[in-house]
Amino acid sequence: MEPLKTVRGVIAPLDRANVDTDQIIPKQFLKSISRTGFGENLFFDWRYRADGSPDPEFILNDEAFRGAAILVTRHNFGCGSSREHAVWAIAQYGFRVIIAPQRDENGNRIPGFADIFRNNCAKNGVLTVELSESQVDGIFALIERHPGMQATVDLPAQQITLHAENSPVISFDIDPAIKERLLKGLDDITKTLTHEAQITAFEHTHDTQMPA
Repeated sequence: MEPLKTVRGVIAPLDRANVDTDQIIPKQFLKSISRTGFGENLFFDWRYRADGSPDPEFILNDEAFRGAAILVTRHNFGCGSSREHAVWAIAQYGFRVIIAPQRDENGNRIPGFADIFRNNCAKNGVLTVELSESQVDGIFALIERHPGMQATVDLPAQQITLHAENSPVISFDIDPAIKERLLKGLDDITKTLTHEAQITAFEHTHDTQMPA
């Protein structure tokens, strides 16, 4: 997995809440036995018309957002089924960072991301950032005034810089374990192999016989 430290690129807006994994990568594309080729089908039902041509009304088909590396969206992104293919599609399209808002409502937390989706992102080198609703509203407003604007996400510093007007630098929180995983590019296998010496020592010393 490629380490993620600093990402600078166009920030694309997807102004929709409760985007589920079937909308991210529809079920007909889950039959592939490989982990490649999903990016071209990201948001398939929104990106393409019935005849297969790109829908000019969908934001990612706007020339200003071609090649975007950062996606900003609304609450509960990645809900629905637990398919890891959704994260593969996002990463293979070219997104390294997704930003979404969280808020408390009547004592309940409305998350930016569904839990399983967020965990799958961390395991596949995609950074998920939760900000306040007002901060995300501000980002959408800036993009509306400056389509195609760029942003820099600095994971070591945990900061987002929006390259438009005199925008403030936005700080964000992240679980230290996820931060380390992303900075070092550790998927589940490579993370396990960081303990290879201890595993080998254990295999050579532990009793393989079941107790009588």
